[in-house]
Amino acid sequence: MASVEKVPSSPGPSVEVCKGINGLEKIVLRETRGSSVEVYLYGGHVTSWKNDHGEELLFVSSKSIFKPPKPIRGGIPLCFPQFGNLGPLEQHGFARNRLWSIDNDPPPFPTGTSSKAFIDLILKPSEDDLKIFSHSYEFRLRVALGPGGDLMLTSRIRNTGADGKPFSFTFAYHTYFSVSDISEVRVEGLETLDYLDNLQNKERFTEQGDAITFESEVDKIYLGAPTKIAILDHEKKRTFVLRKDGLPDAVVWNPCDKKAKAMADFGDEEYKYMLCVEAAVVEKAITLKPGEEWKGRLELSAVPSSYCSGQLDPHRVIHFS
Repeated sequence: MASVEKVPSSPGPSVEVCKGINGLEKIVLRETRGSSVEVYLYGGHVTSWKNDHGEELLFVSSKSIFKPPKPIRGGIPLCFPQFGNLGPLEQHGFARNRLWSIDNDPPPFPTGTSSKAFIDLILKPSEDDLKIFSHSYEFRLRVALGPGGDLMLTSRIRNTGADGKPFSFTFAYHTYFSVSDISEVRVEGLETLDYLDNLQNKERFTEQGDAITFESEVDKIYLGAPTKIAILDHEKKRTFVLRKDGLPDAVVWNPCDKKAKAMADFGDEEYKYMLCVEAAVVEKAITLKPGEEWKGRLELSAVPSSYCSGQLDPHRVIHFS
């Protein structure tokens, strides 16, 4: 794997453009306390998020190919303009295997980012893209690293078509979290919700009242999920908190052993060390008229878990601010 030389500590956050694996261009964001994020222009793809101690918080498969046109396996793939197989396009659409550009003139953001390391990327359709998805758009992505090591992704998708026609899309931040052991992990915040089970032809069920744990393959789309979801890793005593806006659904996926063995770019045992919890728009597609813009924001933080009577205290996590 390619490495980046550490830049000497400076008074503020830093942004560096350099070569990554197989010569693919990437951007490295660093915060003063030591946290960092790596984003590849290929796919507009976040592949690394490290805390102040240099611990990797995202999972990327050791077998990930990092070679176009294959998408990168792990990190945070962007699913656009189609989630999964819900439409005529390739699985999860094409944004994750296109070459993005650095956006040097982004429109203003409402929130101040002076204290953050950030980068703005943009994707516009190519001639070939217009043959399979015949709509003009601008997809702007801001990746920002906060002073406390929080990772923020903001997607803004605008219909720039001059033909007067609206278009619809589904979307997900397909985040792969790094976990100690999938059997030691539980997800809080999705209890009692309705979900579509991808392992049962998207049949609709209602989740039970308990936190979600993992003993076999899971591939579910939770509908109307709350704006805050927590992933509790007992062994690492770490909790990931997802905060989302404009993204009503949440997808939870772990392939387990059988499916892991069937994926060429995924190690046979790697399913034990990852969990996807994805902020998404799946059930009801977004429709944009010409000139309209949609915004979807994801904020990720990693906090120490607290033990309470042998159990992690979910209330402390869910109400963490």
